[in-house]
Amino acid sequence: MNLPSVKQLRYFVALTNHGHFGKAASASFVSQSAFSLAIKELENLLQVQLVDRTNKRVTITPIGQEIAEQAKLCLAELENLVSVAEKSQQGPLSGKLRLGVIPTIAPFLLPKVLPRLRREYPQLQLYLVEDMSQRIYQRLLDGDLDVILLAFPYELRYTETMALFKDPFRLAYRKGSHWVDPRHYAINKLPAESILLLEDGHCLRDHALSACRIRHREQVSGFSASSLLTLVEMVDADLGITYLPEMAEGSPLLKSTQVKTTALDDRSYREIGIAWRQGSARADEFRLLGEYLRDHR
Repeated sequence: MNLPSVKQLRYFVALTNHGHFGKAASASFVSQSAFSLAIKELENLLQVQLVDRTNKRVTITPIGQEIAEQAKLCLAELENLVSVAEKSQQGPLSGKLRLGVIPTIAPFLLPKVLPRLRREYPQLQLYLVEDMSQRIYQRLLDGDLDVILLAFPYELRYTETMALFKDPFRLAYRKGSHWVDPRHYAINKLPAESILLLEDGHCLRDHALSACRIRHREQVSGFSASSLLTLVEMVDADLGITYLPEMAEGSPLLKSTQVKTTALDDRSYREIGIAWRQGSARADEFRLLGEYLRDHR
């Protein structure tokens, strides 16, 4: 069986990322003619058409899109192969590790954990990427990240996951708010337009809707926040109430505000965990990282 070369796979992934032969060739530091020839050779080898070519644009065919996803996984595992060889003379949690984390976890958990982690594992070169769940998940599959830290439930294909701990939700309101009496809180008694949430696309919004059992969507305000900071500012202005993760308690997010929080019942929580690519050679190291985050949070 004739197999594609690493160069051909890298070029094809670059083409899918840039959508343009010239830009992809430039990013790959090769002439456009040599780049185009490599893509054509890959098509001939696989005996499929990967790209629809026109004068103005490049369209990846459906089979090309499937092959591109597999190519990304192959390249990521080749990088893991090299990493395993490099780490054979090193201890655990050493060398470069690229961690993706969502913004509703990063500012609360990482400042508590990372200083101690760096002291105990001085050979670890930890690179952080903070972004929404869908984006860090895609970057994980693309091989741009090694492991991601996010909140469950979240649909994750082609990955292995490790649950770390539960993060309960807390009712958040301005002191003296006219929207709710926290001593007699009941979700079905909240007035219309009283619940403030993050914008669509933030998993914290979906987790709050589910975990806090918000059944009547008319209770949710038509205004939504683009970040937790904006959400807290809206609550501080008594524009409504919201639900914040317990890990935000005592953080700078709530300082200098009149926002108070109250515990909800035991069923209102999200679960924090990590995920990495299925079959990764570094799975044991990622589990060690997960245990460290769980034990030192």
